[in-house]
Amino acid sequence: MKGVLIRFQTLLLTERHRLPLWLPVFMALGVLAYFQPLTEPVVWWALGGGFLSAPLLIFGWHRLGGRVSGCAILCVSLGFLAAWSESHRAPPMPELPRRAVILTGHVQAVDMLPARNEGTPGGRRVTLSGVRFETWLDEGMSPLKRTLRLRLRDDDSLLFGPGNELRIRALLEAPPFPVMPGARDLQREAWFGKEAGTGRALGVAARIDGSGQVSAATTLERVREKIAARIAVVLPGSDGAIASTLLVGLSGAIAAKDREAFSVSGLSHLLAVAGLHLGIVMGLVVTAVRYGLAFIEWTALRWPCKEIAVVCGLFGGVIYVVMTGMHLPAMRSLIMACLVVLALVTGRNAASMRGLAVAAAVLLLTGPAVILGVPFQMSFAAVMALIAGYEVLRAPLRRLHGEGTVGRRFLVHVTTLALTSLLAGTATLPVSMAHFGEIQPFFVVANLIAVPMTALWVMPAGLLAVLLMPLHLEHPALDVMGWGVDGIIWLASTVARWPAARIAVPMTPGWGLALFLFGLCWLCLWSRKWRLIGTVPMLIGFMTPFFHSLPDVVITPDGGLVAVREGKQLLVSGQSRDAWFERRALEQAFARPVVSLPMHGETASGDLTCGEDGAAGVCVLQRGKHSVLLRVEDTTDGQTLLPREVCQGMDLFVTVSPARSSCRDVPTIDRFAVWREGAVAVRLTDSGVQTLSDRQWSGDRLWVMRPGRHGAPNLPLAREDDR
Repeated sequence: MKGVLIRFQTLLLTERHRLPLWLPVFMALGVLAYFQPLTEPVVWWALGGGFLSAPLLIFGWHRLGGRVSGCAILCVSLGFLAAWSESHRAPPMPELPRRAVILTGHVQAVDMLPARNEGTPGGRRVTLSGVRFETWLDEGMSPLKRTLRLRLRDDDSLLFGPGNELRIRALLEAPPFPVMPGARDLQREAWFGKEAGTGRALGVAARIDGSGQVSAATTLERVREKIAARIAVVLPGSDGAIASTLLVGLSGAIAAKDREAFSVSGLSHLLAVAGLHLGIVMGLVVTAVRYGLAFIEWTALRWPCKEIAVVCGLFGGVIYVVMTGMHLPAMRSLIMACLVVLALVTGRNAASMRGLAVAAAVLLLTGPAVILGVPFQMSFAAVMALIAGYEVLRAPLRRLHGEGTVGRRFLVHVTTLALTSLLAGTATLPVSMAHFGEIQPFFVVANLIAVPMTALWVMPAGLLAVLLMPLHLEHPALDVMGWGVDGIIWLASTVARWPAARIAVPMTPGWGLALFLFGLCWLCLWSRKWRLIGTVPMLIGFMTPFFHSLPDVVITPDGGLVAVREGKQLLVSGQSRDAWFERRALEQAFARPVVSLPMHGETASGDLTCGEDGAAGVCVLQRGKHSVLLRVEDTTDGQTLLPREVCQGMDLFVTVSPARSSCRDVPTIDRFAVWREGAVAVRLTDSGVQTLSDRQWSGDRLWVMRPGRHGAPNLPLAREDDR
């Protein structure tokens, strides 16, 4: 054992220049440690880690082991403290009215939505802040500290923009519980996103102010929406929606079929403003400025044209990130770009991997909950793989370039594009599997064509159009951009129709994704041969969804839907207010098509039998020695009791209605049980029937709402004392 420790310390010593790259990894571990307990942890855990690291850093600084262990513990503590602080700074989730309510609020953002039917206009979704409810119960309430997102009626033609105050009659809904234990947690996302819920307008909106609040944020939103409106005039439909996404970051109007095609073909990253788009914009600005200065002999001889060009490129990148909404992947790329520009201006080597580490540390300390989201995971995994990959492949690519003939340059260009797609796609594949439940095997082919089109055709024309908008000369440039967007849409649709363009993958456990990402860090952050050890956890993490056991039965949070895993199908029965969303989520989690559960007869496997013994809407699921009684349809709200002989020999009774006195001697899950405990997953194993509720999985955390999705009451404003 001592020899192993000595060998490990020797390897660390040889890689000491790479050790700082691991600091954000330990911060990430601290953030994840905060989210693991089932009860809210106390801040003393983080402070205790900080105190523990102090003697290691003070007394062990002269030894590598002391420095490494002290810094690791300190970073874990910082990550934990940042997550605890962000969670406790968030305002409580408010109680939303359960019936239609008239509300007022200030418009924070307006999103255009795709049309529901061909030939009809698209709708609008508004984000409101400072919302007040006009009910006797909420009279005098203080404005909500969280935002509300409302979909307006499609026939609502009111003209308004960010900063205006609206009055709307709407039906509201708090964030729902997860569809099944371990599924996507919308309540946690809403908690850290400062959102109170969603809703739909029942009447047309009315403006109750003049010009509205004027601030830097509202002014910026108005500019973005005006640019999007100018684009839509020239490029209606899908072309304009995608152009608005690329130029101002407003993607709500993209049609569902186009999103689906881009997702299946592996081109969905083109619809999310990130490092690729920022790099294109900065590259175009740098090229234009540098060539412009080089054409002037006096400036070319006397000015540092390269440094001026990269600084101008950085300013252009900042403007682009601000104009597109400052999304997380773009912010990460901008932080890295700032470090690279600083290195170029000061004449130092632009250490990209260290820049990535700094960007990760900044984001984890300022908004640690981002680590749970798709943008953070995909963005950092892709960039880390690209940097590490090209560190290894730099010499072979130089040899391939050779003397730089036209043929070799073209070959290097194609090879570089293929390697970029392969490295980034492979690194983000398990993330896509975990969050979207699918694999796109043809992503390399699609990106080989779409990325050059975006960089050399679509984005240059789009940026030129924006620059010409003050002169009202953007029409020709937008036409050119639209032709390029048309080509990319055609490419995405064509690839999406290929056989096996999408392979469904079952739900990935969180520990499997974490294992893969840790292995990816090990592979990319070290530089010697022992980095290959990281491929082992990567492979294990990649394979977890294919060996992870799925539930046999799932009861959704409102008790309305019951899903039964049967062969290569998912049989679903019942009624639910969120049935469409829940069916799609279950289909993704199980990687099986959802079909209606038959009310009579026996399934092909013989495990599920329905409608026997004259009991309508009652099924029996038997696997091995254990049986579950399912009451999947009940029009009497449980008033009709089941015969005692139907319940005999059952290990569990599941019903979409109140159980009342049915099957008293059998463990029961009914509508009231899921109301209290959330969705329930049932597994039939050799040792018995196991149940797991969402409340058992999620625990009692700040973002987990009370049964019935109740929040904190809206207290009235304090009255001033009479003088």
